[in-house]
This record gives sequence, C-alpha cells and structure tokens, in this order.
Amino acid sequence: MWTLLQQAGIFAWPLALCSAVAVFVIAERLFALRSNNVIPQVYLDRFVQGEVPNEGDQSTVAGRIVAFFYSHDVDAEQLKAFARLQISRMERGFFVLEIVVSAAPLIGLLGTVTGLVKVFSQISPDSGLPDTAAFIEGVALALSTTMIGLAIAIPTLVALGYLTRRIDIYAAQLGVGVERLIALKGKTDRRSR
Repeated sequence: MWTLLQQAGIFAWPLALCSAVAVFVIAERLFALRSNNVIPQVYLDRFVQGEVPNEGDQSTVAGRIVAFFYSHDVDAEQLKAFARLQISRMERGFFVLEIVVSAAPLIGLLGTVTGLVKVFSQISPDSGLPDTAAFIEGVALALSTTMIGLAIAIPTLVALGYLTRRIDIYAAQLGVGVERLIALKGKTDRRSR
C-alpha cells in the first residue's frame, strides 16, 4: 500500500484528503443517523398505532417535530415544512460525499494524464525508445492514481447510497408521525368550534 501511495506522487495528497474527508463524514452520519437519534422505537410504535406522544424532546428528530407541534399553533403546511427542514438536516454532509465521489476519480485521471505525458515526453526522436526508468515511473503514476481514485470513489458512492436510503426510510416513518399530528390538530380544531 505504501508503495502505491509513493507511486502516486504529488497526487497522493489530494487523494488522501478525499479519503479522510469521506471517512469522517460517513462515520459522523452513521453515528448521527442511528434510529435512537432520529425516531426512537417508542415514537415509531405510537405513530403506527395511530397515537401521538404527549410531548416532544429536543434530542431526536421525531421529538423536535412533536415539540414544535405542541409549542406553536401550527397548521398542516407549517408542520410539514418543519418536518422537511428536519429531514434536510439529516442530509448534512452529503454534498461533501458527492464532491469526493466526483473529485477522487478526476484526480486519478489527472494523475493518469500526467503519467502518460511523462512517458511520452521521454521518447527520444532519435531512438524512439523512452528511458526505461522514466517509462516505469510514468506508467506507475498513471495506474496508481487511477486505482486510488476509484478505490476512494466506489466505497464513498456505496456509503452515500446506503445513507440516502436510510434517510428515505426515516422520512417515510416521520411522514406517518406528521400525518398523525395533523389528524390530532384537526380533531382539536373541530372540538374547539
């Protein structure tokens, strides 16, 4: 592995930065998107049963939505907008992962082009043969940067897909809760008339 990074030359640094950023964001999002932080089982069970918790808390996404419902006189659209805001906050850092997925292979491609330029610039017009050491170094740069760039982008893309799917599931579950809150609001509005 160390040899591969050495062969990547100057391109190893931006590729290492892409890798470190991706690992950090993925780990942080996996930790933040645990079900206990988004919609604990207690909330989910009550929403599925058609009930609404009596009060919310600020430690979970579902709790913040319920607390917003009880602390403000909101209509259905305001509650849905607040829920969308909470869901968009769960996607924090995804744009960074999208940048890594795009940038890592492009940096690898830049290394490939640089390596090939290095190889072809060593070809002498007289003999037509490149210097063997320069040829090997150029090909190693070309292949290693491409391989490292793809090795960073592919797992990052898989993790981004997994996290996106996880948020979609949470959004559907929170949508059930929002509908329960809207139904509760409708019942209380009819009673107050």
